[in-house]
Amino acid sequence: MNGRRRYRSNQLIAAGWAWILPPVYSDADAAALYDVLNPWDPKHSPGDRFYHELVMAAGSVLDVGCGTGAMLACAREHGHRGRLAGLDPDRAALQRARCRADVQWAEGTAAQARWEAEFDLATMTGHAFQFLVTDHDLRASLAAIRTALRGGGHFVFETRHPQARAWEGWHPANATDVTDAAGRALRVWHQVESVTQDVVTVTETTARPDGTVLRVDHASLRFPAIKTLSVLLTGAGFTIESQYGDWHRGPITSTSQEIITIARRL
Repeated sequence: MNGRRRYRSNQLIAAGWAWILPPVYSDADAAALYDVLNPWDPKHSPGDRFYHELVMAAGSVLDVGCGTGAMLACAREHGHRGRLAGLDPDRAALQRARCRADVQWAEGTAAQARWEAEFDLATMTGHAFQFLVTDHDLRASLAAIRTALRGGGHFVFETRHPQARAWEGWHPANATDVTDAAGRALRVWHQVESVTQDVVTVTETTARPDGTVLRVDHASLRFPAIKTLSVLLTGAGFTIESQYGDWHRGPITSTSQEIITIARRL
């Protein structure tokens, strides 16, 4: 799939992956593979560095859709002394995250967050926001995130800019060959099933190099326009402070591939 991260996130944020085949490759296997495919690396990845700097500057952070917890673990390893909390409904991913006891981990979706005025910063990294497909899911999630933030707190996330049509690169010819944490050689690819208005439905296949399929997962992603984001955020009680078209804080242009949003709770 075009872009580094995070295809896995609809399992973590919204309704979840739908099994198409028996679980030959387990949830625990998939969580471990995710870390291999998507290592958190602020030193070399501009996107990871963008978030890492924000997290390190905030006194308390809620990572919505934290997955295996790599971002918060990295912050703690780099000396963050404040409160760090991760929220995710994927039990296998959280099991890996809970190897660190110095971060608070909670199971649940974005809309199920039950904190009230407890965090300075909330994040949704790796295009996780796009797995909130319906207006209902988006409004419920934004309401819960706003409630979790202190007055003046910030919510930071990114979405793929629809003008870049990233889904056009999601096909088997762009498969990734990888060796997983258990030493197994694998091939992972994506294929678009449908594009309906701003929602793209896609499958992710994990297979052996000879093509023997081990696991097929199904997801829908929303590609909201800038105006749609503005309406949703304003309606949820946020104001947009900044929007960027790249990880170096460049403006959004006609060639931008990302919409990176920093919103503040009113």
